[in-house]
Formats: sequence, C-alpha cells, structure tokens
Amino acid sequence: MLPCSGRFTCTVRTAPCGAGESPRGGADSALGAGGRFRSPRRVPSPGEVIVVCTANVCRSPMAAALLQHALAAEPGPLQACRVVSAGVVARAGDPVTPHSVAALRKVGLDIAGHLSRPLTQTMMDGALAVLCMTEGHREMIRLRADPVPRHLYLFREFIEATPEREIGDPFGGPAGLYEAVRDEMVEAIPGLVRRLRQLAG
Repeated sequence: MLPCSGRFTCTVRTAPCGAGESPRGGADSALGAGGRFRSPRRVPSPGEVIVVCTANVCRSPMAAALLQHALAAEPGPLQACRVVSAGVVARAGDPVTPHSVAALRKVGLDIAGHLSRPLTQTMMDGALAVLCMTEGHREMIRLRADPVPRHLYLFREFIEATPEREIGDPFGGPAGLYEAVRDEMVEAIPGLVRRLRQLAG
C-alpha cells in the first residue's frame, strides 16, 4: 500500500491518458471551432485538481489516483479537493488500459472503472491546478485555452534536483514500463502536495 502524505482529502476521478494513444477528435472531442477547448455542462468544484495526458487511458488516470490517495491523508482544505483526469485529445468513454489497472492494483489502488473524458475549458476555469504529463500537453493548453489556467504545471515539476520533468507514455509497452511510470509519479507526490498546500492556503 502507498503511504499517505498530506493534508487534503480529494476524491479522485480518473480518466485514461496516454501519449501513444491515437489522438481522436470528432463529436466526442473537447476541441471546438478554431481549436479552442469547449465548455462542458458540468461545473467543477473550485478545489478540483486536474491531471492531464493525451487520451486519458494510461498516465493521467494513474497519476490522479495516486495524488488523490495522498491528499486523502491531508488535514485541512485539501481534504475537500477532488482529483480528476482528462485528455487533451481524448474522447469520452474509452476504458483505462489493463496494464494501468494492474500497476496501481499492486500498490492497493483500483482504477478499473475509469472511463476517459476530454479536457474542457470549464474544467480548467474551476481548477485549483492543472497538472500535465509533458511539456507538449502544457503547450497545447497554453495555445488553446482562453483563459490559460493560472496554475499550470508539470506533474514532476516540484521534484528537487532531477533533470527529468516529463512522464513518458507507456501505451503499447510491457507491464514493467507502466510500473516504472507509476514509480515516477509516486516520486513526484511529496513536492506536488507541498505546492498544493500553498495554493489551498
């Protein structure tokens, strides 16, 4: 089981993501005319944290579940915060990959019920922070969001003394690659929780 660190409790709703997943637009895409993010009907709570990847079937659901687990041990306002995931080119309703499920099951977390969803402007407008897997995801948001989220970070941005800030896409790789990606996420959690404490305080 993973150790809990922290002060907030957030309910994590994850959506699959993956850099290797094929980018799909169309009727279910979050991108509207002119390449801008469309706004969904659902209005998120102000304390929501959004974890973003490509298709929301690999990385972002894993990262969101891990972060939610950590925030559940946090006293104070972070306990009311939800962690959700989405994909910059995701479509709604795709299942999380089996290797993602297995990698988190090994640390006591269950994301088997996760279904993908696209990132929307309304989600970002109400978020405490938006956390990306790669600089490519962050740049896409900067180009297409209006307004751009004020607190837009990489998931591994707050790790001290590490040159590697991005989390690569394990899609199509072996189970061991998913476990390595999971461990990169776990390594980022303490610094991320400290930053969220600052934002929530």
